[in-house]
Formats: sequence, structure tokens, C-alpha cells
Amino acid sequence: MGIVLGPNRYGKAETRVVRVTREGDVHHLRDLNVSVLLSGDMADVHLTGDNAAVLPTDSQKNTVFAFAKKHGIGRIEEFGLLLARHFVDSQPPITHARVEIEEYGWQRVQGGHSFVRSATEVRTALVHSDGTSSVGDHRNESVVSGLKDLVVLNTTGSEFHGFIQDEYTTLQPTDDRILATAVTARWRHKSTDADFDPSFREVRRCLLEAFAGTHSLSLQQTLYQMGRRVLEERDEICEVRLTMPNKHHFLVDLEPFGMDNDNEVYVAADRPYGLIEGGVRSDGAPEEPAAWS
Repeated sequence: MGIVLGPNRYGKAETRVVRVTREGDVHHLRDLNVSVLLSGDMADVHLTGDNAAVLPTDSQKNTVFAFAKKHGIGRIEEFGLLLARHFVDSQPPITHARVEIEEYGWQRVQGGHSFVRSATEVRTALVHSDGTSSVGDHRNESVVSGLKDLVVLNTTGSEFHGFIQDEYTTLQPTDDRILATAVTARWRHKSTDADFDPSFREVRRCLLEAFAGTHSLSLQQTLYQMGRRVLEERDEICEVRLTMPNKHHFLVDLEPFGMDNDNEVYVAADRPYGLIEGGVRSDGAPEEPAAWS
């Protein structure tokens, strides 16, 4: 039986970098969590322990810090592209770089240097690059923007009935329930030169408006309408993928206390929970499985 080395990659995970930009008495703050994964001609390090093709993960961490100083941190998608291109262009054994970034939002409190952490949601970016072609144009790149932990809730306008009932079913159909979830959404850009900040704000708006405006018969239906709204309104996006846990809210039985409960008092159950995942893609969008990996 032959044994061969399978797909592999390595890198530095979760480098926390905070960049303060000072404009006189007014300061600007960016707070990132950056993870890098590199792959390429790495057979020898696995098979014989030869490290000649290995860029140490400590060097990758230091590159993140150095680039934060040298280039600043603007749009996280562009910062990710700068890093990915650097690794594949500067190190011949490395042929592919994956950079994933989370950004934690801060809002100014008062004056020029006091901040408070903003909403629970986290902005994300996932960038892939295979380097440059012989004429210097970047090729085989993808940018996936996103967010996670966007907690939303509708107090009405949600139903759930007509489902399969077997010998283990205890859930009762309902035509009025709370629908709550924590949205993780990622969307693939058609190109790497999008105007990422305005695009992010508009995609977020589309997601929220579709969640609020959909009379839901299932969380799956709501998920699809949210992805569809993004693709209908944002030409720069070709695919949306969403993960949405169903944060169950159950009516409390108040009859033992001689009270009615007309959809007023609930218990929020954190687990177990339903988990819904799905994607929505424009007609003609190219298959890009590597963009999501």
C-alpha cells in the first residue's frame, strides 16, 4: 500500500493587532484579528523535516504588525489582499495564501480618544491569492466579505406548521412565534477592486431589511429572502452564504398561577438549537469553491 502526503497548509492564527492613527487630538482606532494560512511546495518539511521552504509563523505574525504600521489599516479586505500578495510574491515556495480577518468595532464616546465597543456583530473578510502572473497582474484571487453575531429578532410575523410529525414529535404548530437568530453572513465579490466599505454597509442594510420585511413560514425561507435581497440590489456581489441558528423562545406555561399567556412571556433557550445554513447565487456566477475554504 502506497502512502502519500495529502493537502496541507500552515500559518499563524489569530494575531491581534490594534492600530491607532493620530490626527492631532483626534485618534482613529482599528482592532483586528488576523489569521494567515500558506501552502505550496511543502513536501520536504513534512517528509524529511527540511525547513528550507518554511516561512516561520512568527515571521508571519511580525509581517501583520509591520504592514499595520507601513500601510495603515483601511478596508480589511484590502489589508488582507496586501498580506496575501506579499507572502506569495516574496517567497517562491509559497504559491497560495489565505488571509482571514475579523474586525471589532469601536465607537467614539467623546473628545478625540475615548471609545466604546460597538454592537456585538463582527465584520469579517476572507482573501485568497495565488500571486502574480508573468506580466505582473494578480491572478486567481477572491474576496469574501461578511459579518457574524448579528443578533436579530422579530416578535411576530413568523409561523411554523405543516412539518413532518412522527412518533417522536412533540412540537406544536404555531401561526405566531418569536423568530430570533444570530446571523453569520458571507458574500463573494465579483472582483477584488470593489469599494468594500460602502458595499458592506449596503449589504448589511439589505440583510436587515429582508429579515424585518419577510413574513416567515420557516427560518429557511427567511434565509433565502435575505440572500436574494442582497443579490437583487448589489451588482458587485455574486453569491451569499448564511448560517442562522434558530434561537428558540418558548411560551411559559402560566396556568399553574391562574394566568393566561397571550404571547407575552417567553423563556429564551440557548441550547439545543436549530441550525439553518444555505447559499444564494446569481445566475452565471462562476464556481469558486476555493473562495470559501
